[in-house]
Amino acid sequence: MLEGKKILLGISASIAAYKSAWLVRLLVQHGAEVKVILSPNAKDFITPLTLSTLSKNPVYSDFTEDKEKGTWTNHVALGLWADLFLMAPASANTLSKMASGQSDNFLLTTYMSTRCPVMVMPAMDHDMFLHNGTKENLEKLSKMGHYIIQPAEGELASGLIGKGRMREPEEIVEAIIAFFHPDLPLKGKTILVTAGPTYEPIDPVRFIGNHSSGKMGFRIAEQLAEWGARVHLVTGPTHEKLNHPHVEITKVMSASDMFQACEDVFENCDIAVLSAAVADYQPLAVAPEKIKKTGNQGMTIDLKPTIDIAATLGNRKGHRILIGFALETENGLENAKRKLVSKNLDMIVLNSAKEEGAGFGSDTNKITLIWPDNKLKEFGLKNKTMVARDIAEEIVNLIRIK
Repeated sequence: MLEGKKILLGISASIAAYKSAWLVRLLVQHGAEVKVILSPNAKDFITPLTLSTLSKNPVYSDFTEDKEKGTWTNHVALGLWADLFLMAPASANTLSKMASGQSDNFLLTTYMSTRCPVMVMPAMDHDMFLHNGTKENLEKLSKMGHYIIQPAEGELASGLIGKGRMREPEEIVEAIIAFFHPDLPLKGKTILVTAGPTYEPIDPVRFIGNHSSGKMGFRIAEQLAEWGARVHLVTGPTHEKLNHPHVEITKVMSASDMFQACEDVFENCDIAVLSAAVADYQPLAVAPEKIKKTGNQGMTIDLKPTIDIAATLGNRKGHRILIGFALETENGLENAKRKLVSKNLDMIVLNSAKEEGAGFGSDTNKITLIWPDNKLKEFGLKNKTMVARDIAEEIVNLIRIK
């Protein structure tokens, strides 16, 4: 979401500077190029080596790079380089100097040389944040056109409880993305996504499961987050990984575990995308110990239906948009349409386990989207990232219709 963006991060002397390391890492993960400037006293809280390693760029703090050779750092060039100057954390002292036009260190001199937008993340003790001087400085910076991120409330380094905490790095990155992409189509939406298989235990060792890899669900969650949504990803056992500040992952094992995790977040969601391959049946009873093989005798396992997550959520979806998946081996359209109606879905994604390059475990998929009015849309074989984009586009269309 921040590919090609050049972000100049200024760090002033605050205990909250420790969060800047994770902030740099997240910005780089989102594709931004990051350069860091430390105020002279900020080096007491975080080391240039840490920030240089994470940003993959030199960290600046002084006007001179090598006093013996007489080389210097061009603060003007740095100021002109950036697409955004982010001061995080901004201490009360640095805010005061920014508001009054002081430039007694390299950080402030570079700030005064910037021509790009400036974003400020105040971080200080509660009493300092409430001080009239701080309020006036923030008002002045706001009138200058700077974007002020309001600090969070909570426990502060002094032990006081109140407003003044630096926002978490994920929240700051979210603000930056929103700044550069104010028209993200899913901004402000909360979406539940399920992924992967479920394992239904037979005994402490064995289970009933399926071959779902979770790849499709993870790519959907990633795409929805890239378009601005906050995503709750509930996943069964899978080797897939996803590290995105807008995605919160809950790992589960069985169908009942997945249902409970979905229940926990469904009420606060706008949309649910149920792509998990949930087992239809589970053993009637789970053996407390490993079942031993007895000669050549067979074994019978009595099964009972698992809870139907899609149907249960469909019965209480209210204003929400609910999207299901149908993996079929025969009579795909008929079975998918029946499922679409019986589970009260707004759209269903059909794919075939027999289609070459589609189905479980593959990096590609071939889908057909079906709506309650019998409208359908077929797509060719694509990698699952592109399939996720196609699904996300239709979710945006459903939002517009609703």
